[in-house]
Amino acid sequence: MSFEWNESRIETLKALWDEGLSTSEIGGRLGITKNSVVGKVHRLGLPKRQSPIRAPVRRVAEPEVRTDAVKIDALSTGMCRWPMGEPGTETFSFCGRNSVEHRPYCEEHCARAYVKPSRDDRRASRSTFRAA
Repeated sequence: MSFEWNESRIETLKALWDEGLSTSEIGGRLGITKNSVVGKVHRLGLPKRQSPIRAPVRRVAEPEVRTDAVKIDALSTGMCRWPMGEPGTETFSFCGRNSVEHRPYCEEHCARAYVKPSRDDRRASRSTFRAA
């Protein structure tokens, strides 16, 4: 099936575009693909619109505020040694909770520090070694 842009179809396209309909919806009403709509809109120089796809809102993790955090001179055997804050500042400290047996960190920080590589990570590392 051949589709030709004539004045009537172009005016319909402009009206639907101004209504804010999606390219898929406009294409459906005109009996063409959304890519045909996108191409014609571009060639006509119609005003660009914001994408209807919204990026997910990324939440920034709140800095850990802990009252049981300890300074380095207060660390002892069996305490979590997870560093907290910026080294060299007054607020730099360590977690201080009870550490997991034979580990330097508490359960929460062990989960963050000891991450098993995924199957894809292992495949990628093997292919890197083969390529070298």
